[in-house]
Amino acid sequence: MSSFALNARLEGDSYFVSDLTLCTVRLLKDANYPWLLLIPRQSDLVEIIDLEEADQMQLMREIALASRVLREVTDCEKLNVGALGNQVSQLHVHVIARYRDDPAWPGPVWGAVPAQEYSHDRVETLIEKLRDTLAGDDD
Repeated sequence: MSSFALNARLEGDSYFVSDLTLCTVRLLKDANYPWLLLIPRQSDLVEIIDLEEADQMQLMREIALASRVLREVTDCEKLNVGALGNQVSQLHVHVIARYRDDPAWPGPVWGAVPAQEYSHDRVETLIEKLRDTLAGDDD
């Protein structure tokens, strides 16, 4: 069994937030939308069905946790959750906070507008809130 390695693109396009039981949680570097990535820390995963059944259930629990936390921290109007992997095949799940006035509403976020850089203070504050809320809600 080989050790877990995070895809270089996923790493470069996101900030580390926290590790859960199964997944590492990262914040996408796009201030247009608060956007989490959950990446199971196992090697050679492409699809959710590549996980053992118990880990599939753990992934669903962690998606629900990340969704609750993102909604609480951002007060978003809608959550979009998906595992596409068309550009990066390493299994990862997107949890995206959406608002009726965001640049892509009501369509999908991919390619709607160029990524907007977070200010240092804004990203640090958001990551701290996400970490604190994940730690307080993790069961």
